[in-house]
Amino acid sequence: EVQLVESGGALVQSGRSLTLSCRASEDTSGYLMTWVRQAPGKGLEWVSAVDPVGRTKAHADSVKGRFTISRDNAKNMLYLQMNNLKPEDTAVYYCARSRFAGSIWVGYGYWGQGTQVAVST
Repeated sequence: EVQLVESGGALVQSGRSLTLSCRASEDTSGYLMTWVRQAPGKGLEWVSAVDPVGRTKAHADSVKGRFTISRDNAKNMLYLQMNNLKPEDTAVYYCARSRFAGSIWVGYGYWGQGTQVAVST
C-alpha cells in the first residue's frame, strides 16, 4: 500500500510563496497525481493535476497563474509551487494518487495526511 506524505506547509503573509512536497513510498510514475485542499469548515476542493509523465498539467481557476504542479518520478516526488498566496488559500493541502494507472482520473486510490497552509492578511 503506497504511503503519501505531504510537507512544506507554513504560516505566511499574503503575497508570499511556498512550495509543497509530497513523497511517495513507492513508484507512482504510472499514475495521475493531484493536489486537493480543504479550507476550515469547507469541503474538499480540487487544486491541480499532472499526467503520469509530468507533461500535461491542469489547475483550478482559483489558482491558475499562481500555482504550478510538477513531479519528479525518479524521486517519487510531487510538488506544488504556490506564488502570490492569498488568505483564501488557507487550507490543509493533500496529494492523492488515482486508483488505476493511466491518464484518466477514476477516483482516489491513496492520499496523504495533509500539510497545513495558513495565509494571513
